[in-house]
Amino acid sequence: MRRLIGRILAWIGGFVVVAALMLVIAALLLHTSSTKVAQNTVLELDLQTDLTEQASGDPLAQLQDGDRPTVRSILLALQRAAGDPRVKALIVRVGASPMMPAHAQEIRDGIQEFRKAHKRAVAFAEEFGDSNSGLTSYYLATACDEIWMQPGSFFEASGLRYQVPFVKGALDKLGLAPRFEGRKEFKNAINTFLEKQFTPAHKEAEERLLVSTYGQYARAMSQGRKLQEAQLRTVLESGPHSGDRALQLKLIDGLGYRDEVYANVKNRAGKDAKLLWLGAYAARTDPMYAKGKRIALIYGVGAITTGRSGFDPMEGQSMGSETISSAFRKAVDDKDVKAIIFRVDSPGGSVVASETIWREVMRARAARKPVVVSMSGLAASGGYYVSMHADRIIAQPATITGSIGVFGGKMFTKGLWEKLGVTFDQVQTAPNASLYDGYEDFTPEQWQVVRGMLDSIYSQFTTKVAQGRKLPVEKVQDVAKGRVWTGEDALARGLVDELGGFPAAISSARKLAHIPEREDIELKVYPPQKSRWEALMALIEGEHEDSSDPDEEVALRSMLRRLQPAARLLQQLGVTRTREQWLRVPPSGIMDPHR
Repeated sequence: MRRLIGRILAWIGGFVVVAALMLVIAALLLHTSSTKVAQNTVLELDLQTDLTEQASGDPLAQLQDGDRPTVRSILLALQRAAGDPRVKALIVRVGASPMMPAHAQEIRDGIQEFRKAHKRAVAFAEEFGDSNSGLTSYYLATACDEIWMQPGSFFEASGLRYQVPFVKGALDKLGLAPRFEGRKEFKNAINTFLEKQFTPAHKEAEERLLVSTYGQYARAMSQGRKLQEAQLRTVLESGPHSGDRALQLKLIDGLGYRDEVYANVKNRAGKDAKLLWLGAYAARTDPMYAKGKRIALIYGVGAITTGRSGFDPMEGQSMGSETISSAFRKAVDDKDVKAIIFRVDSPGGSVVASETIWREVMRARAARKPVVVSMSGLAASGGYYVSMHADRIIAQPATITGSIGVFGGKMFTKGLWEKLGVTFDQVQTAPNASLYDGYEDFTPEQWQVVRGMLDSIYSQFTTKVAQGRKLPVEKVQDVAKGRVWTGEDALARGLVDELGGFPAAISSARKLAHIPEREDIELKVYPPQKSRWEALMALIEGEHEDSSDPDEEVALRSMLRRLQPAARLLQQLGVTRTREQWLRVPPSGIMDPHR
């Protein structure tokens, strides 16, 4: 047996060594053989995939995400290409973009900046589908000089749609009884469990999100196509249209297959023009913002939790209070850091973790390190909590933010266990020791405790928003109530300062740090991001540079958790209890174009 185990371990060790050598050789070959950019280069940007905010340092996350581009990497590559005389044109592949509206806005702005350098951008789609992703793809395409679609396909993008599943009927059949309350009527995350359809407040909020976002799309698309907005809306909403009809209606500029469109763009780019992926171009050119006055960039991505940031294959990245706090402290302690950009993309989460991160934002400002929050696709509930005291808050028009509110409670599971023939008995030393035990229902006295906690958190949240935003408490209470807003609507209500993306955040950080526009800057990420190879080796060797990096034990526990997806289902049903997600916004169909 020992000999067998030894052989198995030796085989595993040999496999790891060989895999490591192959990775090193591949990296060397890529570095040595892919260093040239042709004199007449046509860049290709594929927007048929979702984007990510931050390349995770988690090795399993990197394996799952592959080479999924980040919003920042695309924007910086487009900015570099705009000033590169070797780059003549850009082809943008669209058709089924699953990205959030705010991400699409940021990339669309980048394409338009590229065009301002008198360089042509051409969009190509096999089709424009009938889901939210189809309209988002068309919205992206209208940033280009020309839009081409494959012959024989249909133009089906007509509008935005939001659908919510309500599971109360299923819970009733299972014997599960949700015991949740929110502060206040617009805190709709719990409605999925409590209702069978929209409440009036829920419907009002979601309709306004759709109207605001669709209005932003329509204005931009009509400008891009040089059509009256009312005319464009009528044309879109009367679809689907055949390709020929879309061409007649001036929704597109031509019908052609991929090879024909690409060949046409390359011919116009010049003799012997070469096609190059935007990501490959970025790897072959000098990075943007690599030297000069230092501005720290801290990413807050995912559900907000206590402890370290991590990755879950079902929910993605998490924003750990320990990791983010450590990043802020290091940026503050670095004498070369002149300002901090805090990029937030989060639906919220733990009250305690949100408070911890909020404190570090306050400490950074006290240390005279200006903090600029750049809101991404979603910065709501806890995501707004960690943002509200920044020196300046910048959001995209379609960013989903606000949700100033709280919810809490538990799932009462006794009925389910009784159906299964399972009973529990217990002893305890205090009446509220079983407060969040799913087998026991809330007593009137316990409901009083829970409601008191909700009232306290809501009061704390709204008071701090008023202080951070310099608004009367009464005005904050009027726009709070747990309601989500688009960035456009949030600006009108004083919840954000400006509309824009990374460029606006960098410009604002420059001004606050008194760095002239003509002076170079260095954009440095805190904590430093590991490459795929570094992350894999750190996981194998258990390395940890500082308190923000997971040690070997944490990494192993994380891997084990990923082998237990059933545990998450039990948690969502309330079979296992949690109090981590009190400041959280519900999932929205407009955020998930696949719905």
